[in-house]
Amino acid sequence: MPIKIFPEEHQKFEIQVYKKPKSLKLLKETHIAFTGSPRKHPYDPDRVILITDPYSKVTSYYEFKTADISYVEEMVNLVDMDGETFPIARIWVKKKSIGARASLFIVDDTTI
Repeated sequence: MPIKIFPEEHQKFEIQVYKKPKSLKLLKETHIAFTGSPRKHPYDPDRVILITDPYSKVTSYYEFKTADISYVEEMVNLVDMDGETFPIARIWVKKKSIGARASLFIVDDTTI
């Protein structure tokens, strides 16, 4: 019986693996490291959101363009009491890149 379906070569995959830099020392000179739980941006596929502390009641996060990220390191995942897992990563962002930092807060009167 002849084979009718052959494997095909694909040029690009949906997920691209980052190549490990030759020297972290050189990477530290040209990049800044940020650590947190990475998430997809809700409406822009060219951006990444990095939640700094997923368990905190006062959440803050960073937002970066994916083109400005040169290297990603997987860290130890966090697991809550219900078994929900939060992946943690250290991302290396090029110096002089534009990023956004957001912190949530409650608007209220302050007492002296």
